[in-house]
Amino acid sequence: MQEDEFRIIAQVQKGDKEKFGILYDRYIKKIYDFVYFKTSHKETAEDLVSIIFSKALEKISTFDSKDKFSSWIYRIARNTVIDYYRTKKQDVNIEDAWDVTEDSDIEQDLDNKEKLAEVKKYLNKLKSEQRDIIIMRVWQEMSYTEIAEIVGKSEASCKMVFSRVMKELRAEIIITLIILFVLN
Repeated sequence: MQEDEFRIIAQVQKGDKEKFGILYDRYIKKIYDFVYFKTSHKETAEDLVSIIFSKALEKISTFDSKDKFSSWIYRIARNTVIDYYRTKKQDVNIEDAWDVTEDSDIEQDLDNKEKLAEVKKYLNKLKSEQRDIIIMRVWQEMSYTEIAEIVGKSEASCKMVFSRVMKELRAEIIITLIILFVLN
């Protein structure tokens, strides 16, 4: 698959911009999921994903064939989200918090939001890089090699960060359960 991507990238770099659509189709869902998890807002994620792919197309001439395209596009995504939060106002419109369509299952949506809020509570305690490593490993199902290329660390370092964070989270969850058990 990587050779196929290199061939497509070479064609795009030579001016066949329509070939970029193949890469877009291949990565849109993964990049959207990554961005959505970091923003929790459908329209914001859509806007940022649009910016990410525009940047990728604009900068495709700088793509280095020593890289994997997936690592390159995730770096763009990660940096775009960081830039978004640097420039974002802290005000949030309450109307934006509930993206419920008429045909959605409100009870299920609320349950999912509660579960997501619980996960985010733990993830918010982490440093940005730790959080990114956990998200990429658990939800994006990336290999440590891919994660290392994206965050600019060694594979061993990424494994260590993941292992330590998971150990801390498990300990915290156990303590929370013990406290809940004792209080009931």
